[in-house]
Amino acid sequence: MIRATQLTRRFGPLTAVDGFSIEVAKGEVFGLVGPDGAGKTTTLRMLCGLVDPTGGKAVVAGHDTVRETQQVKDRIGYMAQRFGLYGDLTVEENMLFYADLFGIEKSEYESLMLRLLQMTRMERFRTRPAAKLSGGMKQKLALMCTLLHHPEVLFLDEPTNGVDPLSRRDFWIILKQLVDEGLTVFVSTAYLDEAERCDRVGLMHKGRLIRCAPPAEIKREMNTATLEDAFIAWIKKASEEQRHGG
Repeated sequence: MIRATQLTRRFGPLTAVDGFSIEVAKGEVFGLVGPDGAGKTTTLRMLCGLVDPTGGKAVVAGHDTVRETQQVKDRIGYMAQRFGLYGDLTVEENMLFYADLFGIEKSEYESLMLRLLQMTRMERFRTRPAAKLSGGMKQKLALMCTLLHHPEVLFLDEPTNGVDPLSRRDFWIILKQLVDEGLTVFVSTAYLDEAERCDRVGLMHKGRLIRCAPPAEIKREMNTATLEDAFIAWIKKASEEQRHGG
């Protein structure tokens, strides 16, 4: 569902993403982790067709992200770190607004809205203004709006950043249900307990993808008990190789 080949993005003298290559299969949950400034958000934005690469290419859901941008956007959902909810609109009104943007028929929207509200346990909040929702509920609402047009691939940029642990757990339970139905998920996260839930994890460091494997394999390679310790070891290894021209 996702294939990136030597994807590169430069902003003047700064190389934000340097030769990013990856393949993600249908129904897979792929996690992208790394320090702030590692290039995670720029990578997601290129894969969504929001930013053109300086070099390389990406194909998402069978379409080139540069030459077939609209076809890509029709087939994906993208949830940015700051999703554009309207605080003075209720939960239901926000969903209706996005349904109109996606051109969803009212007959289809009604049943889909009910299903999403039930899945997220947000039924009793449907008339509450978005500005009065908790952080976790705002993220659930953002996810529901992103899912309204039945995307094949879901891109999430640190979707639970700053959300309480219970809401983070609920968010991932919802994602698991969606993946079981065939959705492909590409998520960047600052939480390594969330990275453990992914089928594979990619570690970015200074714009480069330095390791990509299932979480258990990454820990086994570095002989560590935690993913955090494994990633620290990988970053130290990558820094040593860069210093020695590797």
